[in-house]
Amino acid sequence: MTDRSRVDAHHHFWDPARASYPWMTPELAPVARAYGPADLAPLLEGAGIGRTIVVQARASVDETRELLAVAAGSRFVAGVVGWVDLTDPAVGDVLGALGASAGGDRLVGVRHQVHDEPDPAWLLREDVRRGLRAVAGAGLAFDLLVRPRELPAALETVRALPDLRFVIDHLAKPPIRGGTLEPWATLMRSFGPLDNAWCKVSGLVTEADWEAWRIDDLAPYVRHAIDVFTPARLMFGSDWPVCLLAAPYGRVVESARALTAGFTGAERDLFFGGTASRVYRLDAAG
Repeated sequence: MTDRSRVDAHHHFWDPARASYPWMTPELAPVARAYGPADLAPLLEGAGIGRTIVVQARASVDETRELLAVAAGSRFVAGVVGWVDLTDPAVGDVLGALGASAGGDRLVGVRHQVHDEPDPAWLLREDVRRGLRAVAGAGLAFDLLVRPRELPAALETVRALPDLRFVIDHLAKPPIRGGTLEPWATLMRSFGPLDNAWCKVSGLVTEADWEAWRIDDLAPYVRHAIDVFTPARLMFGSDWPVCLLAAPYGRVVESARALTAGFTGAERDLFFGGTASRVYRLDAAG
């Protein structure tokens, strides 16, 4: 039985037969097929998770519209983190049109694949900042899809826009496979005092060795995130179906539970749903 208070704050739907996903390289062939609500529903049931947030997977407003329509017809998709062109001078109008479209009340955030931009300081561009201010004005959150390379620009951006809620995806993709902490750990620590920044414990198994990872490989990075953000500013995300490259859905959920075994009951409630619900305003969505 699912629990509506339990939220998977990060997953995707896609169909490579209908659209192009430039990041879907040959090594990702095992997940290069269609994944939709019918595939995820039994996994949520097995894990006891009642609500989810679906996140954009390509730079397309059309995809955002499609995800909103899917959310409108879903019993579990509570929110959509979509994509808009932040550099578009009319981005505010685009956000308004999305909000008025089918399922538009499920739009809870925006994301851009910042780590794919050639310029590590892309977030500092004035046209991007203008777009981010429009996201804040629309009452939405912004997901930071960054690696350590982009963290300095991300930090400056979070400091510059205190009215915008930022969520760092996948712990900023730390170097788990290499087993090192720096410079990632030092860069992440600077976000600690910023109360408009949160972080998703998501996507970690695919930053580790896909075939041989263990909980102990992930633990130092999660411990550091707990130290920096405190349990109240962390949230669980599966990163399904990307996670399937390294682990089935159930194992990802069980790993998250093991990594947060030291949390109090109240902290676990926040981590597995309460924080995502508050940051993405899920109770107002839909």
